[in-house]
Amino acid sequence: MTALHTLELHPPGPPVATVIVLHGLGADGTDFLPMADEIDLSSIGPVRWVLPRAPVRPVTINGGYAMRAWYDILGTDLARREDEAGLRDSFAGVHALIEREIERGVPARRIVLAGFSQGCAITLGAGLRCAHRLAGLAGLSGYLPLADRTAAERHAANHDVPVFMAHGQRDGIVVPQRGQAARDALSALGLQVEWHDYPMEHSVCMEEVQALAAWLKRVLA
Repeated sequence: MTALHTLELHPPGPPVATVIVLHGLGADGTDFLPMADEIDLSSIGPVRWVLPRAPVRPVTINGGYAMRAWYDILGTDLARREDEAGLRDSFAGVHALIEREIERGVPARRIVLAGFSQGCAITLGAGLRCAHRLAGLAGLSGYLPLADRTAAERHAANHDVPVFMAHGQRDGIVVPQRGQAARDALSALGLQVEWHDYPMEHSVCMEEVQALAAWLKRVLA
């Protein structure tokens, strides 16, 4: 895995926590600059935001067009035809980002991993396999990748990591049932999942950002 390029928002003082946010297919880390600006975490102290950029790769479902993607999308059946190699490569890249934050002085228990759509899939997949207990995992408008391997491959360190999930009720890209299936699978593993859904499509809304902000303040308190 080549090192991921990141856009970073550094607080004035040494950070007491880090939020890593993974963008969706064909997007970029800059997509989440407005959300980082909107969420005020000053009550918990200085927080660093890390917004990585996925590598550019051909995406099969888009006719092989090259775009930023955490893994290839092989077809519309996301459950049966998964790019396992691409997924695992991105898991490794995210684990390297977490290790770097620890080396920079932020304890793992003060690191939140979050993501939208493809970024949600990597958040859940990498977060549950992480050898360090994280502060929390936040998945927006996404699903659980390699779902049938999760129970066997998840790391004991994150057996009780808090999870925030939100989804659009009218999402036609990642249908709501995929998000609900992820929620149910994580709940079955004993994880506490805070679930929200909103009357929107494959997007993010202000109510969702406010709910995420409240959750972040709790898990990073």
